[in-house]
Amino acid sequence: MKRRYLLAAAAVLAAALSVGCSTLDERQRAWIFQPSDRAWGGSADLARDMLDVWIPFQSKVTNEPAKLHGLWLPAERGVAKAPVLLYLHGARWNVEGSAPRIKRMQQLGFSVLAIDYRGFGKSSPGLPSEDMAYEDARVAWDWLAAQHRDRPRYVFGHSLGGAIAIDLASKVEDEQGVIVEGTFTSIADVASSMKWGWLPVGPLITQRFESVRKVGQLHSPLLVVHGAEDSLIRSDLGRRLYEAASGRKQFLLVEGGSHHSTMAVGQAQYRAALAQFFRLAESN
Repeated sequence: MKRRYLLAAAAVLAAALSVGCSTLDERQRAWIFQPSDRAWGGSADLARDMLDVWIPFQSKVTNEPAKLHGLWLPAERGVAKAPVLLYLHGARWNVEGSAPRIKRMQQLGFSVLAIDYRGFGKSSPGLPSEDMAYEDARVAWDWLAAQHRDRPRYVFGHSLGGAIAIDLASKVEDEQGVIVEGTFTSIADVASSMKWGWLPVGPLITQRFESVRKVGQLHSPLLVVHGAEDSLIRSDLGRRLYEAASGRKQFLLVEGGSHHSTMAVGQAQYRAALAQFFRLAESN
């Protein structure tokens, strides 16, 4: 039986190598990002109350002009000098698909800028890559800093967006805090946690998103949130990411939370964590 597994693994590796490095890279990018111009459910309707933001820039990754589309949701009335949050979404759905979470972060006291990476929604077309997504996040962060110099700024990432948020926070020093939800240590670890994870595909992964190597370089407090019932990204990956962080940190496990429902189920826990850990005044 063991020999059969080894032969199967060798066959998979041989097949992967036969398609060529560029094709392998493109397939991984498509599988990881699953870029789309669609939202899910009624989230697009909720996004209609948000303001469109356009951020043009010259990409150093592709050497081409590009633009990002984002949604801006200012803090609710009565929240004076509210902190500003850069929201980085996960794979598959465009930024409108995150409208419920964006709204919840507003309810927690933030003004929120949420962006689509290139290849998603109304941002510049093309197949996203790890380096492109990192660049998109940095461009949006710099835009936010220029627009709101007098406000404390935070970065939030859900799922794949958590890896992008950690990369950004490891490179800048003007963020007040980092919040990640339903995220992971690395793509290789995610792959190994799946049912075919025994296959030795790690060396073939080009889009690595190795947050576990960067989380120790953060310059601000880190809040790691995970749903106990997350079947897509297991909570032990979130816990391992938290353990690798060296600065001030907190791990919040939301009982009953899935990959998509953790913020809704754990809204009260979020509110308490923001008030206690980041010392943010409760908005409700």
